[in-house]
This record gives sequence, C-alpha cells and structure tokens, in this order.
Amino acid sequence: MSNTVYHGGRLDLAIKEYGGKRKDWLDLSTGINPNAYPAPMLDADIWQRLPDGQDLDDLLRAAKHYYRVPDGAGIVAAGGTQALIELLPHVLVSKRVAIVSPTYGEHAHTWRKGGAHIETIKKGEAIPRLSNALLVVNPNNPDANVYSPKELVTLAKDMSQHNGYLIVDEAFCDPTPENSIIPELPKNVIVYRSFGKFFGLAGLRLGFLVGPSSVVQQLENMLGPWCVSGPALEIGRVAFGDETWIKATRTHLEAMAKSQAEMMAGNSLDICGINPLFIYGGHEKASSVFRRLAENKILVRPFPEIPNRLRFGLCKDEQALSRLDKALKSVVDEV
Repeated sequence: MSNTVYHGGRLDLAIKEYGGKRKDWLDLSTGINPNAYPAPMLDADIWQRLPDGQDLDDLLRAAKHYYRVPDGAGIVAAGGTQALIELLPHVLVSKRVAIVSPTYGEHAHTWRKGGAHIETIKKGEAIPRLSNALLVVNPNNPDANVYSPKELVTLAKDMSQHNGYLIVDEAFCDPTPENSIIPELPKNVIVYRSFGKFFGLAGLRLGFLVGPSSVVQQLENMLGPWCVSGPALEIGRVAFGDETWIKATRTHLEAMAKSQAEMMAGNSLDICGINPLFIYGGHEKASSVFRRLAENKILVRPFPEIPNRLRFGLCKDEQALSRLDKALKSVVDEV
C-alpha cells in the first residue's frame, strides 16, 4: 500500500485520467481563496539579492499584528506551513500524539515519520491518558467543525496536567479570526497559520508557527537562513497590512460560501459543514458524483476513508457557480 497522503489540488493527475487541458477545468479541490490578493509589483532587486534580516523582521512584525500574537510568544516564518508541520515532530519528540479526526492527513503522517504513536479521537472524546500532545485543526478540514477559544483553553489546561502540548492548525481561521486561540495563547499551545489559503497565493509558499519562544528558536535553527524568499517576505508584509482588502474579502467569502451551499443543497447534496473557504457535502453516491463531475472537467475533493462525503472549494464568480450548478443538476439525476 502506498504511503502517499491524498490531497486536493492535483489537477495534473485529474487531467491524466479524465483528459482535457488545464484551462478546461474548474478546480474546486482545494480550500484556497479563488480571488487572490493582488500582489504588488516588486522592485527588481528583491529578485536579485538574498533577503536580509530587516526584510524578515518587517514581515514578522506585520504577521504578529495580523495574528494578534501576545507579548512573550514567539513566531517563525517558513516556506509554507507544511515545512513547519514536517519539522515540529523533531522538536517536541512526543511519543504519543492524539489527533482529533477526521482531519488533514499530513499531521498523522509526519508524526508517524517522527516515531510517534498516533491515536485518533472524535471531538468531545477523552484525551488518551498518556498523550504528550493533542492536535486539533480549527476550523477543521474537511468538516468545518469549530472549537471556540474557550474550549481550546480548556484542552490546553488538560494537556498541561501532564506537561503536554496542544497543537492547533488554524489554516482556515483567517475568515473568522474570532475563532483563533492566539490572542490568549496558553504557554503550552503551538499554532500553525497558513498565508496562502485566505490570501489566495498558495504558490507563494508562506506559513507561520506561533508558540513558546523555546520551540520557535529550535525551529529557526533547523530552518536556517533564507528559508523564505524575498518576494514572499515583501508580499506577505504588504498583504497583512491591507485592512481594507482583508475586511472586504471576509465579507465576500462568507456570502459566496452561503450562496454556493444553498445551490448545492438544491441539487440534493447534504450540507455537512460550511467554512468561508469550502463546503463539506454529503451524498450516498459521492464517489459516483465525484467521477461524473470529473468527466465534466470539474474537480472536487473526495475522501476514500469517508466515501459518502465530498469537499467543494469556492467558485471564483457567478459564471463558475452557474457551471457547477448546471453540472450538478445533470450528475445527480444520473447517479
């Protein structure tokens, strides 16, 4: 059996199986904002020189303000959150990790590679007694389940009873910042934040980890110098400070998600969860719906381990929404 973790966004594989060219496809397999932040024109020297310390300091200052990082907590930037997810097991060296599931598969995958024993639990279930770390994705991917900051603080207190960490992946938290635990960060909490999803610039590869200064320092040492490109440092800094775009985008994403969910429900899909960046839908023949949509050059996210569920990223505009609506009407009647 392959050790590969299945993800959305592999349009190249869909093209290989179902044909067509990239321009023919409506790719809804990710939770990335389809209307990206308008990246500014950059000075030529940013492309020609190594980024210096001031560039990184400026980005981190902007990120601290945007994420509302409290005094005393550390923050580190990397070339995408995935790089930090890969490294953290080598910093904490936790031997027993509980993960609230189902969720993003790379978490369990990377902890297993680091030699940890993984136990999966459902929300509300007791934390296994010997766990050194508890991992929660909030809002969760793929079902959009949300823990309140108060609930997370309670979990952090539970973990502190036996010197354990609470690790929170807030990759989809930007549209609803009130759900973030960062502003009241307990000392045993570590948080991942993704830049690319909300700002729609996943190809830029920029991510952050917020947590105890000791953990952040070790990660900085492991990452080494120049781990974030100069263009990413500058674009991230500018985007974090664009409060007008951020506010308007939160409003727009919420409205688009609501409209798309209503359309999907009108096409016989159960709406099992809504995040402003994706909709989690149910259908008893979800695998057939996935296949028929792919034949219509529309890619959504299936879950082999949850065969009656599909995740739909947001449509970019009314034209894309109309295309999905038309396809679903045809597909659902056929399966």
